[in-house]
Amino acid sequence: MTDSTPKYYILDTNILLHEPLAFLNFDEHHVVIPMVVLEELDIIKDRQRDVSREARTAIRSLENALKDASPEEILNGVPLTQIQGAHHAAGTLSIFPDYQLKQQDAVLNLSENDHRIIQTALALQQQWPHTKVVLVTKDINMRLKAKGTGVKYVEDYRTDQLIDDIRFLSKGFVEIEGDFWEHVGEVTSVQQGRDTFHEVARDVLPTVFHNQYVIDDSGHFAAKVVGYDEHHVRLHDISYERMMGYRAWGIQPKNIYQGMALNALLDPNLDLVILTGPAGSGKTLLALAAALELVVEQGVYEKIIVTRSTPEIAESIGYLPGTEEEKMAPWLAAITDSLEVLHKQDESMEASLNYIMTKANIQFKSLNFMRGRSIQNAIVLLDEAQNLTASQLKTIITRCGTGTKIICSGNLAQIDSYYLTAVTSGLTYIVERFKGYSGSATVNLNGVVRSSLAQFAEENL
Repeated sequence: MTDSTPKYYILDTNILLHEPLAFLNFDEHHVVIPMVVLEELDIIKDRQRDVSREARTAIRSLENALKDASPEEILNGVPLTQIQGAHHAAGTLSIFPDYQLKQQDAVLNLSENDHRIIQTALALQQQWPHTKVVLVTKDINMRLKAKGTGVKYVEDYRTDQLIDDIRFLSKGFVEIEGDFWEHVGEVTSVQQGRDTFHEVARDVLPTVFHNQYVIDDSGHFAAKVVGYDEHHVRLHDISYERMMGYRAWGIQPKNIYQGMALNALLDPNLDLVILTGPAGSGKTLLALAAALELVVEQGVYEKIIVTRSTPEIAESIGYLPGTEEEKMAPWLAAITDSLEVLHKQDESMEASLNYIMTKANIQFKSLNFMRGRSIQNAIVLLDEAQNLTASQLKTIITRCGTGTKIICSGNLAQIDSYYLTAVTSGLTYIVERFKGYSGSATVNLNGVVRSSLAQFAEENL
């Protein structure tokens, strides 16, 4: 058996909920959908939850692929090449009648859906002993159970994984050891007004992308990549002092990482800014301060829309009293906490908060109601983005219309979703996908500035 030999991939329900068209992403291999997966999709599609939309989309997609096939063809496999669209699927799609499986003492109890999917993998593994049979699921515990019962190959869904190790995730900046100029040979410098630009050899920065920051250990050099080709990299020399001198709504950076973040946040030419980093590094505070500065002081945008990922929100928000903003308030306490920090020195903090909420037109919105909207001339603050999938983030980002800036922030060490990991998180996905987009910037905020206690806890717990 070689790598090009067609394999059998058995998909769990959560794969189709994660990406309804996932069965088209296995190239020349055969995709198998256990009957119990269709039963679970049927139950989920009628629930009053956001995931129900994905269930209905998956059902329609499967029906479109199998509608002209006979029962025998569906059991044996329907060629995916007959499905129109931009895909490279050249294998087959089949439904496995797992209800025909008989309970055996050596296997898991077939009364549970997960166990029926695992038993499907075991049955196909026995039926095709010389072919690789792979169970694909995002459920970590199910992967463990499958391996424990004898399934040889069990994998997570990797089509939307752009990196294999979170340590390779782009930080949005390069930190040069020692003095930056010691690593540079020939350089061409140009002065344009108050701005200085340098062109250095590509060898100095072999891995480079738009709006990537460059700093060094000397504490003097700080620049941003504004262009590059095969031989040269063009840098905008911002300088360390200037980077540390940024100010937004009374907030100044406490370290160079916050300085780089403020540079990106205050740049109206950037449509997307992604902030990653540990708890207490200042992601939410900096994003809110920059948003207030751009809306109230500079008038670049008309309003601030605040939203965030809340795993339980689809089930519970409808039962809370009040307007949408009032229902969202418990999950957006981080924003109101940051507003209090920004105005704690005011004579009447409550009056200031009320004034700013009105002046900046701050709106709290649920992710459930973002779909289908077109947001114009606004700053969108998306907090806790690590709990979103790539498709969910795509839904939100594609809502942003003319003159809109979106700020995504999240901590990949605090993922609450059952099926997401740091590698599969949508936040990781967009960091890697948008590296080549000239209208975006990423900054990883190293260091905890909330308090010495928070820093000690981050480093030692």
